[in-house]
Amino acid sequence: MPTRAEPLLEITFDAEVIHWRGPAPFLFLPVPEEHVGAVRFAARAASYGWGCVPATATIGGFTFTTSLFPRDGGYLLPLKVAAQRACGAGLGDRVTVSMRIDDPLPARP
Repeated sequence: MPTRAEPLLEITFDAEVIHWRGPAPFLFLPVPEEHVGAVRFAARAASYGWGCVPATATIGGFTFTTSLFPRDGGYLLPLKVAAQRACGAGLGDRVTVSMRIDDPLPARP
């Protein structure tokens, strides 16, 4: 049985919840500029198309899966409604995010 691979990227950052009239849920967390290069590098292996990158995020103890959206040379992390409710986070709030991008290929035994 294969073991789980090490994540391609693990980062923690603070971001302000913003509104962007794009795909639902409309509230996003911009990935800070200092992490964009590392996300881009991880995306080379993890992206499934259109520049979207699957990620797992944890905010205030609530963990959820999502996909980063490329936007204006950076990335936006969608803040799902379930995460908004669980964390009490809304537009304009600052939150701390722990984010992981996993290798889509399983590790070899």
